[in-house]
Amino acid sequence: MSTDIVIPVLLLVVAFLYASVGHGGASGYIAVLTLFSIPLQIYKPVVLVLNSIIAGIAFIQFYRAGYFKWKLAWPFLLTSVPCAFIGSQVKTSEHIYNLILGIALLFPIVRLLMNGPKEKTDTKQLTILPALIWGAAIGLASGFLNIGGGIFLSPVIILMGWGNTKDAAAVSSLFIVFNSLSGLAGAGIQTSSFTTNSFIWIGAAVIGGLSGAYLGSHKFRLATVRYILSTVLCIAAVKLIFS
Repeated sequence: MSTDIVIPVLLLVVAFLYASVGHGGASGYIAVLTLFSIPLQIYKPVVLVLNSIIAGIAFIQFYRAGYFKWKLAWPFLLTSVPCAFIGSQVKTSEHIYNLILGIALLFPIVRLLMNGPKEKTDTKQLTILPALIWGAAIGLASGFLNIGGGIFLSPVIILMGWGNTKDAAAVSSLFIVFNSLSGLAGAGIQTSSFTTNSFIWIGAAVIGGLSGAYLGSHKFRLATVRYILSTVLCIAAVKLIFS
């Protein structure tokens, strides 16, 4: 089957899965595009734009469903946005980049699976200083890795007991939008970087993101969202490490 068909379909599926858990899908898009040997200079702007759009769609749906809490979001945003800009300035080879991103994904996978299938019903009040530090660290990593950082923020919120899976999804989606735009600004990417295929990929992903965000925020159970998140991260990690 032609890559002109396969790539948009895969991006649609990735957007659906990631949006259902409040993520933009950067690591998944990178995994798909590198699998088909799309050069970094072509997929980098597409990934950041897709991340912003899909995460924005997810945020709207989770916000409408009543899961967004500003007091849980602002400390992470305060430090992550400038740090994402700084992180985007760091350059490395494509192979090392993929390897580091793939390995980095293993941490949230293991921690999420170790936490067990039962969703916590009680949450603790956010502690500001640790949240500011986590925001800065994740911002730097997201800028360097060309992702929004939601794959790291969601597990932090859940494992620290500051919110449940859908609370984390709502905060992470907004977090991803701001960090992706900050990384895009830091990378200095121009509109001329986009090709005809780029716009087809973006269109396919938007379709998947719209449906995934709605189902994730309104229909899927918390446990279902948790398992989807773990599965998607696992697939992306394997593909990146061995790409």
